Amino acid sequence: MTDKPATTTHFGFETVREDEKAGRVQGVFSSVASKYDIMNDVMSGGVHRIWKDAMMDWLAPRPGQRLLDVAGGTGDISFRFLKRAGRGHATVLDITESMLVEGRKRAEAEDMSDSLDWVVGDAMALPFEANTFDVYTISFGIRNVTRPQDALNEAFRVLKPGGRLMVLEFSQLPNPMMQAAYDAYSFNVIPRMGQMIAGDRDSYQYLVESIRNFPDQDTFLSMVREAGFGNAKYRNMTMGVAALHSGWKL
Repeated sequence: MTDKPATTTHFGFETVREDEKAGRVQGVFSSVASKYDIMNDVMSGGVHRIWKDAMMDWLAPRPGQRLLDVAGGTGDISFRFLKRAGRGHATVLDITESMLVEGRKRAEAEDMSDSLDWVVGDAMALPFEANTFDVYTISFGIRNVTRPQDALNEAFRVLKPGGRLMVLEFSQLPNPMMQAAYDAYSFNVIPRMGQMIAGDRDSYQYLVESIRNFPDQDTFLSMVREAGFGNAKYRNMTMGVAALHSGWKL
């Protein structure tokens, strides 16, 4: 009897076994955790903050809501959510513990400690019961998940009926010339920044490559719908450099 061939996926432009990817992603984010927030500001010229604020504008958090922020890293989305909601609770989940450690060091984490949990966990197998959260967010994280459809399915499971999904992720520009210019910047500048600021060129090379492998806006929208979400739609951020997808557990 022959063994079944291992299922493969992509790690940047490299093809790897599915069971290897999570460990390699952990390696990337463990390496860059201490410089992650600084690099986000440098790479985007601070525009990621505008995108995250736009995410909160569309989400419109309400007092008393419970948020699950998957791949929540250093807490950016959870801090914004709690400030907007006024009162509520946020659970920051990430597969890489060192990212959560960096998040706990931030001043906002201490100020909001009574309203925050930090959990090490896998987006494809969430350690929570069904129908637990009012809101599920994942910001610049789903492209690093081995099987994004499984993560969306889990999001649907843990949300309460009437709950909201929001996914902020890098996407594709609709104009080929603009995309080519953006690619030139991404591949030539960002890895060099990673080397200068974080001392890690390879991790940022992977992050750039992972963006190119992620589905375009409409393809990802179909995945959100496949998971069961209704009233699913998206908005482009900065002409499609990033996209914000929304859906409801109806």
